[in-house]
Amino acid sequence: MPDANNYKITALLFAALMLACSASAMEVVSPDGRIVFAVNLDADGKPHYSISYGVETVIAESRLGIRFKDHAGVEESMREVAVERRSSDSVWQQPWGERRDVRDHYNELMVKFASAVGPERHFALRVRVHDDGIGFRYEVPEQSYYDEVDIVDELTEFDLPRAATAWWIPGRGWNRYEELYRTTPIDDVSLAHTPVTLRLASGTHISLHEAALIDYSGYMLDQRRPGVFQTNLAPRSDGVRVKARTPFVTPWRTIQISPDAVGLLNSNLILNLNEPNVLGDVSWVEPGKYVGIWWAMHLGINTWGSGAKHGATTANAERYIDFAAENGFDGVLVEGWNTGWDGSWFDNGSVFSFTEPYADFDLQAVSDYARKNGVRLIGHHETSGHVSNYESQMSAAYDLYESLGIRQVKTGYVADGGQMQRVDANGVTHYEWHDAQFAVNHFERVLTEAARRKISINTHEPVKATGLRRTYPNWISREGARGQEYNATWAKPNPPEHNVLLAFTRLLGGPMDFTPGIFDLLHQGPDSGFRVQSTLMHQLALYVVLYSPVQMAADLPENYGRYPDAFEFIVHVPTDWEESIALTGGVGDYVAFARKERDGDDWYLGAITDEEPRAISIPLDFLDAGRDYVATIYRDGDNADWKTSPYDYVIEERQLDHSTSLELLLAAGGGAAIRFRPAEKAEQQ
Repeated sequence: MPDANNYKITALLFAALMLACSASAMEVVSPDGRIVFAVNLDADGKPHYSISYGVETVIAESRLGIRFKDHAGVEESMREVAVERRSSDSVWQQPWGERRDVRDHYNELMVKFASAVGPERHFALRVRVHDDGIGFRYEVPEQSYYDEVDIVDELTEFDLPRAATAWWIPGRGWNRYEELYRTTPIDDVSLAHTPVTLRLASGTHISLHEAALIDYSGYMLDQRRPGVFQTNLAPRSDGVRVKARTPFVTPWRTIQISPDAVGLLNSNLILNLNEPNVLGDVSWVEPGKYVGIWWAMHLGINTWGSGAKHGATTANAERYIDFAAENGFDGVLVEGWNTGWDGSWFDNGSVFSFTEPYADFDLQAVSDYARKNGVRLIGHHETSGHVSNYESQMSAAYDLYESLGIRQVKTGYVADGGQMQRVDANGVTHYEWHDAQFAVNHFERVLTEAARRKISINTHEPVKATGLRRTYPNWISREGARGQEYNATWAKPNPPEHNVLLAFTRLLGGPMDFTPGIFDLLHQGPDSGFRVQSTLMHQLALYVVLYSPVQMAADLPENYGRYPDAFEFIVHVPTDWEESIALTGGVGDYVAFARKERDGDDWYLGAITDEEPRAISIPLDFLDAGRDYVATIYRDGDNADWKTSPYDYVIEERQLDHSTSLELLLAAGGGAAIRFRPAEKAEQQ
């Protein structure tokens, strides 16, 4: 009869063998237990990872690693040397934002690797798993012979489920991020800018992006094999992807995960993976609404350059200042004030002056007039992508603005992708991508130079948003997608679904200066192809749906006078929020948000739809319990339709509370905007 002790010894030896075989398999689980990130080394010492969400594999085993130009890469023949774990649960506050308090709750795993054979190499993979997704990054320590390295490839892969629908825009093209989103099977995705949003066959939604893009090149998703995507880093002009000095860390590669579309909108993952504010006191960063000399140029009424139709004249600027003061707006943006716009300014970025105004624009007088009327002048610097010309004048330009009390600047980099100009010390011009390392570092230099003068930056034609507004709260907004200007007279208008798609794609990265609020929807006539493809109520709802701490009332002042009752919503809606909640929606179909004003009691709701009319039911349980509210509802009329009747709307008041469900009928291309005021306060107003 076999000895029982022999069975025990055999079992223990087998268990020890299994443990040894799986020693390279390491896992970290989200606080709620639903997301699992696993790391392992294969037989060749190549590091891989995988992600599961409940019983579902979200990312199958995918490769990790970095290749260098003149050094052995950290990609194979590696061994695990240490594993560190920790957990964190804290709350931090945004100085401005879609919510004041942000919870940062995660479990962290750091795996340290060293070379098993060949040249001595070290790197670590740091992973943070939150309930709403994952961030992981490479950390390369200081080590012998690796003081300076040129990265030529990052091998990070995402092996995604094939049965998925993707929403994406193509990358590495002339028009930067300003493309219409495509809805395709995942197999049809080629080279794509992030965020890329996916709906898996199970209904699970994920978004692939990155956080804390500093001193590195932005990446695009590159489908190398069916369903397997690699991080394709934007190249520098010399072909190298990234020049680094050890020690260095990469940006976080992020995967937001949610059981439904709305969960992506309520995620704080990107912000949480960025470093805290490095600027100290940022009370000088001021959210608000502004108007500006801008839309008239897009319509061809005025010009940026000098001449009879010049828009940025002293008289015209003062007219806009009067309008802003009358309606309680905070700022006036003046584009075309500085010399350099004449001729083909798109191609002549080297001639812009950022301190010399045109003769018909008195910068000092306009600044004084704005201040006297309780309005701030917003500065404007268009570079046409000539970064060296801008950097040579940047300090003087910001000094000038500081002396005038200008606290915000809209910058622009209108140049084709890959055509940002850098002139080296020998006078040789090099051409860079907007998301390559040179441009990434330039945008950071702009922030730090501006912050020294207490100036905030709103970047147009930027690098994508990766949550750096947490680290640099003076990066108050940016563009980075097709905005309202495509609805003017020079491009194919944005279709009704575009604004809905922005909420589930571009806006996952951070605020966007979309410039909503066009009231003259048929500015070239009802039969023209140049028009805004929305109802008027859709335009109002955008102030709540498309978040930015600075929001423009983008139309001409006289057009707001045609619909003063609708304009009231723009006058009242805030841009800084105590809390924001995505309530319902489907990617590219419809979306609804509720937001509570910061330091106040009012709530606001915005809902928009695509080209399909639809009825949605909104529970109002976000309202304070035990309190009655007066809701001013701005909604599409019964016959509203963006094509045939965009101005059919109704404004009505109802008394509601948190137990109510509100039924909203959204017209094709339509929307609804609601202001909820506590009843006791509404009676006093």
